[in-house]
Amino acid sequence: MDRSANVVLTGFMGTGKTTVGRLLADLLGYEFVDTDELIVAQHGPIDVIFRVRGEPAFRALERDVAGVLAERERLVISTGGRMMLDPDIAGVLAAGARVFCLTASPETIATRVLNGPERPLLGGDDPIARIRSLLAERAAGYAQFEQIATDSLTAAEIANDLAARL
Repeated sequence: MDRSANVVLTGFMGTGKTTVGRLLADLLGYEFVDTDELIVAQHGPIDVIFRVRGEPAFRALERDVAGVLAERERLVISTGGRMMLDPDIAGVLAAGARVFCLTASPETIATRVLNGPERPLLGGDDPIARIRSLLAERAAGYAQFEQIATDSLTAAEIANDLAARL
């Protein structure tokens, strides 16, 4: 891999993108950027953006962030769970990067996310069924990227594996 190229981590919520991304950036000597954190810092909370301005406005912010980050080098970029499913964003970010999709079982995802902050997408009586449904909807989009299963590994093990692959 070109040592100036970026690394993009995509995948469903709870697969470890941010945690692994921070560790991987340290291993590589790269800067770490979480696209959701960047949007929050610049535009306010994501749930407020959705509620006040709507999902299309949020997706436009994601496209803007992708364009800015694609111009930079030596980044590990953790994307929002749907960001790389947008073909325009995927094309922009993947052009100068190696992209990995972190995966986990619905049960692992539920264990990781349901005890944390509220996840509006997982509301309802059966969050695991909702996770399964969303994973099925996104499967084809995620499948275009190199898959890394995270279920039985620590974040450090995943970061070390990614660094070795690079």
